[in-house]
Amino acid sequence: MLRERRHAEIARFLTREGAVSVAVLAERLDASQATIRRDLTMLERDGVLTRVHGGATGKPGTEARVDHAPPEEPVDQDTVAKIAAELVGDGEALLLDAGAAIHRFATHLHGKAITVLTSNLAVYDEFTGDRAVELVLLGGVVCRDDRSTAGFLAQEALRQLRADRLFLSASGVRADGSIMDDTMVDVPLKRAMLAAADQVVLLADATRFPGAGLARVCGPDEVDVLVTSEGACPRTLGVLREAGVEVVTT
Repeated sequence: MLRERRHAEIARFLTREGAVSVAVLAERLDASQATIRRDLTMLERDGVLTRVHGGATGKPGTEARVDHAPPEEPVDQDTVAKIAAELVGDGEALLLDAGAAIHRFATHLHGKAITVLTSNLAVYDEFTGDRAVELVLLGGVVCRDDRSTAGFLAQEALRQLRADRLFLSASGVRADGSIMDDTMVDVPLKRAMLAAADQVVLLADATRFPGAGLARVCGPDEVDVLVTSEGACPRTLGVLREAGVEVVTT
């Protein structure tokens, strides 16, 4: 989701609810908590809200600012997750990336006889009670804001592992097909995941086009399948197809 649209949505939440936590905004907007904290800092500077411990409260006039925000097209992100889950068969070993989109995808895998290897603490919590799923949590430094693990310990663990598929998230997909992320500390682990998987499936709904993010994770040649939603940039999808990516549109 573009920054301007996130800001508009945050203002709408505050107008309706008065106060909202970072964790709730991250889940609703499919963004990392680090990204949401940066958004709240910018919005406080602009006088839209007041930062409080763990979140923010609205200020008078917030609703008027929302009226001038760019509109957002509705996107069924859960449909992307469901379609991606249909690709998974029993007996597969899956690598699941960090991020709210991957957690949403994981909620559709319950009951499958699969092995899940992940750095995503929300995914770990999701499957702790599911006896059908063999669950492997990659070690490393716990990133509380992003609810994930990262660092060289997680990367070293991946050198000893092999997965049938990696389900990858991204901050955006650029016009040249580059997969981008805005949390730079996560990029080395994402690249290690790419090297440890036989197939790479990218989950990126239409709001991820055009691409945003500071760091390049990989090029389109390292992605096998893209699951996206209606409205994704046709030109970028064409670039991905030319690179051999199978594009699945919900």
